[in-house]
Amino acid sequence: MNNKSTHLRLFNVRQYLTQWLFLMVILLPMQAYSAGPNETFPEMKGLEKQTNVTAPLHSKLVTEKKLPSTAFAHDLSPWGMFNHADWVVKAVMIGLAIASLATWAVLLAKSFEFIALKRLLRNTLDHLNRTHSLKDAEDSADICGVAREFIDAAATEIGLSKDLGNREEGKAGLKERVASSVSRVQVASSRKMLTGTGLLATIGSVAPFVGLFGTVWGIMNSFIGIAQTNTTNLAVVAPGIAEALLATALGLVAAIPAVVIYNHFTRQIASAKALIADNSEAILRIISRDLDREKSLQVVRRKTG
Repeated sequence: MNNKSTHLRLFNVRQYLTQWLFLMVILLPMQAYSAGPNETFPEMKGLEKQTNVTAPLHSKLVTEKKLPSTAFAHDLSPWGMFNHADWVVKAVMIGLAIASLATWAVLLAKSFEFIALKRLLRNTLDHLNRTHSLKDAEDSADICGVAREFIDAAATEIGLSKDLGNREEGKAGLKERVASSVSRVQVASSRKMLTGTGLLATIGSVAPFVGLFGTVWGIMNSFIGIAQTNTTNLAVVAPGIAEALLATALGLVAAIPAVVIYNHFTRQIASAKALIADNSEAILRIISRDLDREKSLQVVRRKTG
């Protein structure tokens, strides 16, 4: 028991000594830091006095006079940055502004176009579904637009095929020729709807890179100005860099709406194409009914004759 108690006391003493040394190692540097360098190392005072060189009074006055003029000479509003920009950066900004205006102009024009086109296609489809023959469709004043072009193309092909006889093979060929003529009109109308969307795709893909070109050019001029003035003061450098970054911002302002509007018109074109296809199929059904009626009349004439 005595040996165990002795070993336990020695272990406690060692533990206390270890903790005391650990605290001393932590507290001594903190005390030295709080005392300051001059109190801890008195021999450094003379060295600080020798190396502490103050600038002349006239140089301080020069810097105090120069900094406000360079720091506050630039107007950092968008219009002020445009006026102070390089002519290349100005050309880039003007081009991007024109592209942005063209994007919104296409949005307004195509929106009205698709609203009117869809309303017209729905009305003509409703009239075609209630029409009994191609003659009635030709005489109807309510059918116009693309559906009228379908009717004209079908009537022209039927007129050109009258001398081919009334055999069954000739009627099957007539349906194919009418369907071909109608499909060509459908393709032409679909191509017409794409007008303006190519401009949106071009602006959406090219505008960010045009803005980036203006930014690179402006930053390059800013670095040239740094080299010429021999200063790295942020008040001198910041206006030129801000003017350059404005070109990138305008590029994004032109590109992002163009991409969104292009995707919107892609959906609108798909919807209008479906309505045009419905109108063309309605015309083909009318022609098919006319041919079947003519065939029925011929059968009746044979039986009665």
